[in-house]
Amino acid sequence: MEVIQMFERLEKILTKKEFVKIKSLNILLVGIGGVGGYTLEVLVRMGVENITIVDYDVIDLSNLNRQIITTRENLGNSKVLEAKKRALAINPNINITTINEKINKDNYLDLFKNHYDFVIDACDTITTKLLLIIYCLQNNIKIISCMGTGNRLDPTKLEITNIWKTSNDPLAKVMRKELKERKIDKKIPVVASKEVPRKINDRTPGSSALVPSVAGIYLASFVIDISLKDKR
Repeated sequence: MEVIQMFERLEKILTKKEFVKIKSLNILLVGIGGVGGYTLEVLVRMGVENITIVDYDVIDLSNLNRQIITTRENLGNSKVLEAKKRALAINPNINITTINEKINKDNYLDLFKNHYDFVIDACDTITTKLLLIIYCLQNNIKIISCMGTGNRLDPTKLEITNIWKTSNDPLAKVMRKELKERKIDKKIPVVASKEVPRKINDRTPGSSALVPSVAGIYLASFVIDISLKDKR
C-alpha cells in the first residue's frame, strides 16, 4: 500500500499506460558518483523498477560536497552498495543489480549479457565512454552520455544536445576526435555544459553540487522522455 501511495502524485500527470511503461524499463547506469547518483535518485522516484548500477569506487570525504549517496556514516563503503541501499529505502519493490567493477575493454561485454532499454553513461573515463557508445551504436541500444561537469558552477548552462554540437567542453572535444578516428559520425545524445570551465592549477577537476546534480537529472529526464514518446 505504501508503494502505491508513493506514486499517487506522479500518476496524476501520467496515463496508466505511461506509468506502466516507465516501471517496466530496464536501465543500465554506469557511474554512480556526482552525476549518476542523482540519475539513480530520479529514476527510482519516477517508478523505474529494473536498474543495474556499475561503479568500482568507494566513498571518500571529498565526495560529500556533491554526491547524493554519501554521508559521513558511509565513508569507505562501496558506492554501488550504498546506492542500492538508498534506492531500496525509497522503493523496496525495485529490482536493482550492482556491479562493483571498473569497466574496460576486457570486461565491458559482460555488461550486455542482459537486454537493456537504455544505457546511461555517467562515468568519468573516456575509454569506458567510448566502449559503451560504440557498442550501443553497433547494437541499436539507446544511450545517453554525460560530458564534463567539473570546474563549473552554472547549472543553467547545461543542455541535452548532440555530441557534435557541444561547445566549451574539453571532454566532448576529445570524444569527437576519438569517434572521428573510428569513422563514427552518428548522432549521440549527451548532456553537456556551454559554460567555460574555470582554470585551476590541478589535474583533478574542482566540482560543486550545482552542476553534476542537474546533469544527472537531465540524463534521467531524457530517458523518461524518449521512453514516453516511444509508441510501442
